[in-house]
Amino acid sequence: MAGDHRVTLTRRHAYRTNTNRVKTIKTPGGRYAVQYLKKARSGAKCADCKTCLPGIKHMDSGGFKQAHKSDKTVSRAYGGSRCGPCLKARIVRAFLIEEQKIVKKVLAEKKSSKKTA
Repeated sequence: MAGDHRVTLTRRHAYRTNTNRVKTIKTPGGRYAVQYLKKARSGAKCADCKTCLPGIKHMDSGGFKQAHKSDKTVSRAYGGSRCGPCLKARIVRAFLIEEQKIVKKVLAEKKSSKKTA
């Protein structure tokens, strides 16, 4: 028959809340004790597509405050804010907009030179 797994919580409040979750473990001395579990962190999300950013640790706000810069970003433009595919799309979009401006300018010059000639 299994032993008694009833344990006393070691922290101040006894309610089974989201922050008061425990795991029962058996100590080397043979008694049962509790280990408090931490909440799962969701991790940083891409600002455009809301997917989880690869290469960035999953921490709470306090963890982000204390962490080194290398843990919070990846080494490219918009590293800790956008994922690779979204950044690529932004770059392509910006390039095409600039190209469109240049084409408009050339057409306007052609039209004005045609009028004067």
